Amino acid sequence: MCALLVTPARQHRDQHRDQRQDRRRDQDRELTVRTLSVPEYQAFLSRNGAASFLQYPSWASVKDLWHSERVGWHYPDGEMEGAGLVLFRQFPGTRKYFAYLPEGPVADWSDPRIDRWLAPLMRHLKAAGAFAVRIGPTPAYRRWDAATAKAATGPGRQISDVLATEVDPVGAALADRLRTRGWKRCGGEDDGDAQPRHVFRVPLAGRSPDELWSGLNQEWRRNVRKAAKAGVETVVGTAADLPAFYRLLRLTEERDGFRLGRSLAYYEQQYAVLNAEEPGRMRLYLGIHQGEILAAHTMVVAGSRVWYQTGASADHRREVRPSNALQWRMMCDAHALGAQEYDMRGVPSTLDPDERSFGLLRWKLGTGGQVVETLGEWETPMDGYANTALYKAFQAYLARR
Repeated sequence: MCALLVTPARQHRDQHRDQRQDRRRDQDRELTVRTLSVPEYQAFLSRNGAASFLQYPSWASVKDLWHSERVGWHYPDGEMEGAGLVLFRQFPGTRKYFAYLPEGPVADWSDPRIDRWLAPLMRHLKAAGAFAVRIGPTPAYRRWDAATAKAATGPGRQISDVLATEVDPVGAALADRLRTRGWKRCGGEDDGDAQPRHVFRVPLAGRSPDELWSGLNQEWRRNVRKAAKAGVETVVGTAADLPAFYRLLRLTEERDGFRLGRSLAYYEQQYAVLNAEEPGRMRLYLGIHQGEILAAHTMVVAGSRVWYQTGASADHRREVRPSNALQWRMMCDAHALGAQEYDMRGVPSTLDPDERSFGLLRWKLGTGGQVVETLGEWETPMDGYANTALYKAFQAYLARR
């Protein structure tokens, strides 16, 4: 009898069939939520490199006005399928809490049976005294490449006026599922969301350093060369350099008309606790010219992702372009670390060149990345709290903050 010949194509089809069967089996199993120890939680994150740094245990130590809990979703056999860092903020004068999962939880957001995830979470948090919950689902919603966004600039224009380069089907479906279950999308990056609604990301995966360089526009390449020719040095600083960073940050806030409202002690604590969790998790990059620090930027490394978090620069000698030199160094270091993308964090939604905030977007567009509209943050009260004075008072409290 002749042996059955199994072709590579058939093997491929069989493999995908088995994967689909495994997925259907998993989606038929119920999930429960329980508290996790730090080692359990960190072990899960180590297997899920795409998690935001805001979901790492160290972030709870940065937000010291909140208390925290780590939770995990489990199948009946104990296998863990998802996890999240929950921050609790007590409403003054009560024993009730606002529960917040910044850029989390780490879950299978493509699962159409979303109630398997939300229902056990809500039961767990209600038992902990929460009267409302806010989550930050991680799928993207829409993306615009740099060329598309730049071509669409004009008076009164918003990024939402422009046909997206890509719409994420997972994000679009998830938004509908949350909405039909009574979750409400928070107001916007300047009105409700604690994290930016629109961010700027530079893809790194599968690209060589030369390809990253050619992805910069001509102005960026010229400015990086200008900084090198002027003798700007880019170095990684230490905790001792944080006061210099903070002095530059205050200058930047005054010059650009914004106020982050954070103290030097905040950055010192953030630097200490993130690097205690893993050395090099938070890095401070310095742009030095003629012995003076002219620019200082912070970077966070977690899993397979890297974030440019906060940037600051001096008012003088701006012609030597220290910030461009720093960003190029940070982007190259992120690539060398094996990061999948370099996240430059928030950008404004305006495409109007006459708007003051547009300058930040214009600067980031020069790196050749993408404007990404995230799903934003979604909130819901617990059963029985939707129309109570407590929930309305807390909404007013958040608006004042």
